[in-house]
Amino acid sequence: MKKIFLFALSLASINAFSQDVMTKELLWKLGRVTPVGVTKDGKNLIYKVGYADMEENKFDSKTYQISLAGGDPQEIHDYESVVSNKSVSPDGKMILTDKPVKINKILGKDLYPSMQKSDVFVYDELDYRHWDTWNDGTHNHVFYAPKNNVEAATDIMEGEPYDSPQKPFGGSEDYIWSPDSKSIVYVAKKKFGTAYALSTNTDLYEYNLETKKTVNLTESNLGYDTHPVFSPQGYLTWLQMKRDGYEADKNDLIVRYDGRDLNLTANWDGTVDSYLWSKDGEKIYFTAAIDGTIQLFEVNFPGKKKIAPLVKQITDGNFDVTGIVDVLDNKAIVTRTDFNHATEIFSYDLKKKDWTQITKVNNEAYSKIALSKSEKRYVTTADGKKMLVWVIFPPNFDENKQYPTLLYCQGGPQSALSQFYSFRWNFQLMAAEGYIVVAPNRRGMPGHGVEWNEAISKDWAGKPMQDYLDAIDDVAKEKYVDKNRLGAVGASYGGYSVFYLAGIHENRFKSLIAHDGVFNLVSMYGTTEEVFFPNFDTGGAYWEKDNKDAQNAYKNFNPINLVDKWNTPILIYQGGTDYRVPIGQGQEAFQAAQLRGVKSRFVYLPEENHWVLQPQNAQVWQGEFFRWLKETL
Repeated sequence: MKKIFLFALSLASINAFSQDVMTKELLWKLGRVTPVGVTKDGKNLIYKVGYADMEENKFDSKTYQISLAGGDPQEIHDYESVVSNKSVSPDGKMILTDKPVKINKILGKDLYPSMQKSDVFVYDELDYRHWDTWNDGTHNHVFYAPKNNVEAATDIMEGEPYDSPQKPFGGSEDYIWSPDSKSIVYVAKKKFGTAYALSTNTDLYEYNLETKKTVNLTESNLGYDTHPVFSPQGYLTWLQMKRDGYEADKNDLIVRYDGRDLNLTANWDGTVDSYLWSKDGEKIYFTAAIDGTIQLFEVNFPGKKKIAPLVKQITDGNFDVTGIVDVLDNKAIVTRTDFNHATEIFSYDLKKKDWTQITKVNNEAYSKIALSKSEKRYVTTADGKKMLVWVIFPPNFDENKQYPTLLYCQGGPQSALSQFYSFRWNFQLMAAEGYIVVAPNRRGMPGHGVEWNEAISKDWAGKPMQDYLDAIDDVAKEKYVDKNRLGAVGASYGGYSVFYLAGIHENRFKSLIAHDGVFNLVSMYGTTEEVFFPNFDTGGAYWEKDNKDAQNAYKNFNPINLVDKWNTPILIYQGGTDYRVPIGQGQEAFQAAQLRGVKSRFVYLPEENHWVLQPQNAQVWQGEFFRWLKETL
């Protein structure tokens, strides 16, 4: 009997080690789950699943309904009548929409009507392009109309050169009905041109349908005011950042109650991502970064009670709670990811503290491959701080072998490095290709307190760069790391990090990869579209000779000043419609490497912005990523 057991165990081990692993082709066959909402009766979940059509180079999607009690999903084609629509007024009579409206004469054919074939843009101020689109004189405006006569729509911002929803990513979350259906609250940054490019001062505005008058509800706050929602009792709630020009400021939950604005998270050392009121109006659920993950939290609403708001963490584990769909019957319906799994929708029992997976779109695909293992590691930095570092191991990892190892440099620069699942910077795929991935939560990331999050501003190449080196040096002590085969990879600020490390790494790295990275702080300042960002993060303009922060950045934190030390092969990606980190950054870096005689490659994606969104381009991107590593590492 013992022999039979050992034989079975041996077969199981062989089977486990013979499993396939993630590939770039499989990665892009996975379904991408997006929740629509819970049905009005609270019994079913509606969600969409998108699939990449590689041959047609596009995405197709289907809509499904599944019972929250369990069962198989059913494809549906019409769900509008069964899911609540916040764009419909509470009295059910009106509906909100948004669309672009031509306001400014910018095109040549606008200014010279007889020249309709001209291809000219004429600008008098900044904000002439944003993210990946040139300003053509149109602005997003909110409209309201009778529910049964959408054509009879009224523009609540008629003639105004401002945007709501906000560009480039704003949507229906930027406007909402008041509980009495008599007014509309919307988000806008009512600045234009150069002033728009210099500020983050969005406000909440209330438009009265009867008087046609608009009132600024948050005029006293100079930073972001976003995501307006009314509580079940009718209290206006929103997310707020305090400082103008600081896009990564602490994001707090504000409730307007009894003529006062209550900051429910003022005394909590974190920053809010998204939120949802409980049905009884007694608390707010929200998501936030914490210790290298994103988790679900709650904060009580004091109301008339003389008690202080208290933030409590609800979930915990090596996963990300990426969004809240609904909370009902003591169950939170949320989206969840981890390094091994793309987004699925889960139910979390708030009393029993256990999870139930509702959608299982990619379960079969994952069941056929060996998964990677990740672990938290805490590294002591050069200045004695405790830094969390994620380490992701190849499937079927053998600690007695040595593996090439990649230092992953996160972008943002102030975005969380958590248990995310990317279809480009995918740790599961990197590990499946045989690489250990070292992903440090270096200074500048939320989830470790406000002070740690803010420590990167005006110090891009100071302590955060040393954090990278501390992380890779610590992990490289392990016997399973091949110290002669270390690489560094990253995008955006991560790309900047790679360019900067290229000049200071002292031969630690054998290969480098940078995507849409900042290479020249001077030309970056002259071409990036959201000027408030370099003004805050690098301190100001390069011509401000008396500005110590700015002059320190341009002198000591600029990768171009270290090119004479470059000696490591480098792959450089650049999107052609990336106006946040414009094309010249990648071109300058590639030209510098080539003229220095450094082995280098330039991958240009003319129709991609700061990201890579088209399926076939993404496959080429992955192909070049691993081809380069095979050549150089």
